[in-house]
Amino acid sequence: MSTKHHDPLVIECSRGPAIESTHLVDAAIVDASGKLVEGWGDVERMVYPRSAVKSIQVLPFLESGAADETQATDAEIALACASHNGQEAQVKAVREWLTRIGLGEEHLECGGHLPYHTESAAECIRQGDAGLPVYNMCSGKHSAFLVTAKMLGEETRNYIDREHPVQQRVSAAIAEMTGWDISRSPWAIDGCSIPTIGLPLHALARGAANIADASAQPPSRQAAITRICAAIAAEPFMIAGDGRACTDIISAIGDKAFIKFGAEGVFFAPLLSLGLGLALKVRDGATRAADTAIATLLYNLGLLSGAAEEKLAGYLSTTLANWRGTPIGTVRAVLDG
Repeated sequence: MSTKHHDPLVIECSRGPAIESTHLVDAAIVDASGKLVEGWGDVERMVYPRSAVKSIQVLPFLESGAADETQATDAEIALACASHNGQEAQVKAVREWLTRIGLGEEHLECGGHLPYHTESAAECIRQGDAGLPVYNMCSGKHSAFLVTAKMLGEETRNYIDREHPVQQRVSAAIAEMTGWDISRSPWAIDGCSIPTIGLPLHALARGAANIADASAQPPSRQAAITRICAAIAAEPFMIAGDGRACTDIISAIGDKAFIKFGAEGVFFAPLLSLGLGLALKVRDGATRAADTAIATLLYNLGLLSGAAEEKLAGYLSTTLANWRGTPIGTVRAVLDG
């Protein structure tokens, strides 16, 4: 398998006949051994994956037996991998999950914010309950952390701390799946207060590849990965929500791949039908560029075709409109071949 390398992917934003803004995107496609198959821009650059690696962070929840012991549903496993909108069904599912295991949303240490979903946020403001931790995009993952700690007899307080057993297992899973020595990495604090570990872009892609092709993983991890992939395919709404690229793309392409966004323009994508992993980072962190970039790369890989291509046309070329709804330009990717 030969390696192809290109200049950074360019996302152009036009206004009328002229290009008004551009975003540069670095991206890597690798196999499970870490071999680079195709790259754009700087695949060695260090990036913080942020929420893009939730499908790795949730592995200990399944491998520890906590998911089985608490009879976790597909919706709950998908929520554990999610950056959800805070829509009613998502919030209800998190609350019911915590209640079932004898915990409450007051145990969440992710911090609170208004729902990402505009209509849900407006309803919260009307009810005067804005900013609750259960609305946090990461409350599903934090619920999985709490469940794991409780089922293993560990302290549920301060589960966000780097030295807590929950985070020790998470960081070990990241190191194992990416093949990267995380002692060489910068460590920081994510928006939801857990550690975030810097990784080279190619290593992040390898983490996705080891989900897409888990043949080298131990049986317990293979089983966990299979269950995660099945849950995400079964419950794409839970992974993000209405109007979000993750939900829309997973819904359209089924079990060919799944994608997960991370803050500051990161995407993590196990290409399940190809046995490869894809990771990308928009250099300036723009979400609009990240959505277009991931859709374009999936299209070029043959994963968006037929009905899926038609459903996702708005991500491949996004129409920009002014406040009156008048179309004024587009956001689209330019590939160098």
